[in-house]
Amino acid sequence: MKKSKRKNKFTFKDVVNSFSVIFIASILFWCFGDYTEASNVVSFAQVSDVHYSSTDLNTSYKLTAESGEVFKDVVLQINEYRPKLDFVMFTGDMVNKPLRKELKEFLTIAKDINSPWYVAFGNHDVCIGGALTKKLYFETVGEYNKNFKFRKSYYSFVPKKGFKVIVLDSIIDDHLTSNGKISETQMKWLDEELKKTKSSDVILVFLHVPVIEPFPSPSHKLLNGDELFEHLSRSSNPIGVFTGHYHMTKIIQKGNILFVNSPSLVSYPNAFRIVKVKNNKKEAVFDIRLKETRYKDVQRRAKMLTFGSGRYYGLEKDRNASYVIEKK
Repeated sequence: MKKSKRKNKFTFKDVVNSFSVIFIASILFWCFGDYTEASNVVSFAQVSDVHYSSTDLNTSYKLTAESGEVFKDVVLQINEYRPKLDFVMFTGDMVNKPLRKELKEFLTIAKDINSPWYVAFGNHDVCIGGALTKKLYFETVGEYNKNFKFRKSYYSFVPKKGFKVIVLDSIIDDHLTSNGKISETQMKWLDEELKKTKSSDVILVFLHVPVIEPFPSPSHKLLNGDELFEHLSRSSNPIGVFTGHYHMTKIIQKGNILFVNSPSLVSYPNAFRIVKVKNNKKEAVFDIRLKETRYKDVQRRAKMLTFGSGRYYGLEKDRNASYVIEKK
């Protein structure tokens, strides 16, 4: 019996179809493979104390003349980051002087960020008795950031299922001071927000003035920090609290609350943070990384102007570390 011969013809159409499958698979991998975070992970950048200024002069320890260039570098680093961040949060002192012209120049740079971005109010952002009120400030932010729909200086939103963001206003606006305070109205609002949050959620709180001081400074502290800590402690959820103001890199864990203080862009170490938070069934994992400016000449000069630069740079556990908070 003769064996039948099987003819294997590989046509041009077969070649095209094979390449099409490979191309589509590559696109899917690019979009949804390596470049997509797990559904239980939220990633964000915290940028604090930009102190944007159009002036050509530096101060005693702030390189305000370079503030624009350093800020543009941060925007580029954020946009180059993969996978794309879920959001970016500015934790106060976006401008060095509370002038609407300066704010608009800051926002012109910020609007190029390719992730949703938000702001918490800082003491340099307010003009006591001047034209740039908190109301006008946030209206102006909304003009440049169509994603920003909030008109109050404190607000909340859900960046992804399993996470709750709460933004507080720690700035006193009825007299000139670098101290901060959370109003009684906000405290009551915070209590309601915490009550409405699911027990399985991770809570991310952002404000300018630290709840726990990274170092003692009576002229910069949150006057009712102990009270705010007590209100936050009423929640058993894993909580991350992200602040600026002291221009210092510091992380402190108190029970189920992680207090993360971040440095300034215009003073040493001229850095910001990238944070990934994983919401697991029994724990929350905070992976925190410090990202420094790529303008190393600016950073070197900033270091020379900073007394006790090591303190502001922090220990390795303050810069790059993972913290685990077990769920109760």
